[in-house]
Amino acid sequence: MKLVVGLGNPGLKYLKNLHNLGFMAVELLAEKHGVSFNKKGFKGIYGEKNISGEKVIFLKPQTYMNLSGDCVQELSAFYKIPTKDILVIYDDLDIAIGYVRIRANGSAGTHNGMRSIVQRLGSTDFPRVRIGTKPEVDYEIIDYVLSDIRKEDEPRFRLSVGVAVDASDAFIHGVKIEDVMCKFNAVKPQ
Repeated sequence: MKLVVGLGNPGLKYLKNLHNLGFMAVELLAEKHGVSFNKKGFKGIYGEKNISGEKVIFLKPQTYMNLSGDCVQELSAFYKIPTKDILVIYDDLDIAIGYVRIRANGSAGTHNGMRSIVQRLGSTDFPRVRIGTKPEVDYEIIDYVLSDIRKEDEPRFRLSVGVAVDASDAFIHGVKIEDVMCKFNAVKPQ
């Protein structure tokens, strides 16, 4: 069984925020597989489907970003999903806009949602897909991540979210995370 988590904040107010890129990616991935987020529980909304002979759960925590770990931990504990089979997709201020970076494990960095997940799972040993949001000018972090994607940046984000979806899709089809990293970390933005 695999769990694919997209991070974001619930509600229309946050729909097009940079901090919701994880939600955007997991929604597109679920749509690609004909999955809707029709189940509620574990402080989140989710959908599931058997893909390549394995159950895959697509999850959007509804706890707000800083408490994402509550949802991820509760659902993964209930279904007994090992951390190596939990993939988290999220925005990352340390990566330039247009780039996507996949990692097999690692620290939470500066991302509060990831800090929550690491703390609640008690592990950094789970794969992640990071979508770059690094601004080109000085910014106040909270104002920036809660701002909507600028019109001029939409094409770059559309491409990077697409790469994140493709990388996540490879993972749920059983491609080893190291091979996913080799293929998709090499993709250059256009």
